[in-house]
Amino acid sequence: MAAMKRPPLNRRLAEFGTTIFAEMSALAVSTGSVNLGQGFPDTDGPDRIAEAAVRAIRDGRGNQYPPGPGVPELRTAVTDHQRERYGLAYDPDTEVLVTAGATEAIAAALLGLVEPGDEVIALEPYYDSYAACVAMAGGTRVPVTLRPRGGRFVLDLDELRDAVTDRTRLILLNTPHNPTGTVLTREELAAIAALAVERDLLVVTDEVYEHIVFDDSEHIPIATFPGMRERTVTISSAGKTFSFTGWKVGWATGAQGLVTAVRTAKQYLTYVSAGPFQYAIAEALRLPDAYFDGFRADLQRKRDLLADGLRAAGFQVYQPQGTYFITTDVTPFGEKDAYAFCRALPERCGVVAIPNSVFYDDPDAGRSQVRFTFCKKNDVLQEAASRLRRLTRTGPTAASSDMPGTPRDREAD
Repeated sequence: MAAMKRPPLNRRLAEFGTTIFAEMSALAVSTGSVNLGQGFPDTDGPDRIAEAAVRAIRDGRGNQYPPGPGVPELRTAVTDHQRERYGLAYDPDTEVLVTAGATEAIAAALLGLVEPGDEVIALEPYYDSYAACVAMAGGTRVPVTLRPRGGRFVLDLDELRDAVTDRTRLILLNTPHNPTGTVLTREELAAIAALAVERDLLVVTDEVYEHIVFDDSEHIPIATFPGMRERTVTISSAGKTFSFTGWKVGWATGAQGLVTAVRTAKQYLTYVSAGPFQYAIAEALRLPDAYFDGFRADLQRKRDLLADGLRAAGFQVYQPQGTYFITTDVTPFGEKDAYAFCRALPERCGVVAIPNSVFYDDPDAGRSQVRFTFCKKNDVLQEAASRLRRLTRTGPTAASSDMPGTPRDREAD
């Protein structure tokens, strides 16, 4: 049989290989490790919301194709949520689109808004699907790196401004930011908004961790700034806020023209999904403030529990202001390569984590950074912290850092 003249995989996706999560999850199983790698809770969300999904199924709501833009109940709940929490008014019929999680919303937004040759600025380290979706749209990814300073990861606004060219189409934001836990400040967001207006740029903003902010941090949608409502697609989802990540219910809001563009692409992806779950999430968005406050407080306690354990084990810890991830640095252990460190960690002490280098265009920028998730039960976090203390009694990993093909991250949202 004659060999194919061209590889099967589309060349735009050639750089995206096997996911590191598959590798690390397999290591967790084979070594009996505590898995603090992939970011999903190990407990389900509120019983009343699960029952709402069961009720919808039994009542025959959503068992067949729901409307393409999403069920009216959820679209209305989303607009009510945006108005009551942020003062953003949207038309539920023309300015809201329900998607198969935030990941599909991101994909549809980039496919609908970006043309071949357009440049897309993304803050790195970045959520895994960003790079692949920019590539599928034929765009050019332009990273602007968040760098550690003063215990947090900071955006250099001058670097961002310098990254904008005549070919820049949009800025892809993520705040609260995965994996660093940074929450962009009002001043940072105001500067980004002013730049977008000045240079006539669109903004696609991933706000899936909007309800997971800690201490004195505040989540502020960039769409609330002057001139930004008409040029911003705001994306969020139910998975992180309500701990039902498998339901895959997300949404995008924005001015009618922008949402129409996103919907045009989305209708040829899944078209519709998660019918009964849409009704349940409509109820979830109307939960009282006590739910959101309690959820956030519980995660803050978990953050502090794991952060204290990581410090006690010898890690340098960047205290996150939001999300449910902690970024650490392994140089205190005499380590230089977090990828090799994470490969060896299950055998060394029975814990799985993720090297941040997979979130960067330039792996050297995050070479010594490791991400842990804390959206787990307290006893799981305590066990992980106990195991990690063994690292203070062992030397640097012998795993080679000269490994071919560091796999790309893949984490569904």
